[in-house]
Amino acid sequence: MKELLRSTDPVKLAFATSLLKGEGIEAFQMDVHMSVLEGSLGILPRRLMVRDHELFMAQAVLSDNEIGPD
Repeated sequence: MKELLRSTDPVKLAFATSLLKGEGIEAFQMDVHMSVLEGSLGILPRRLMVRDHELFMAQAVLSDNEIGPD
């Protein structure tokens, strides 16, 4: 899996995941449960991962919708 997006904004990650799902690209959020360690401050970024062979298409989907890193 390759990292597509890193962000501390859960809304941006949910929107990106929804866009990718609409295009048939499966995405997986990593570091979601890190809030236990950080005390729910939202300072540690979450990563959105996609399969290696879907990375180019996923980057195009996010770029078309003007979604980028924080």
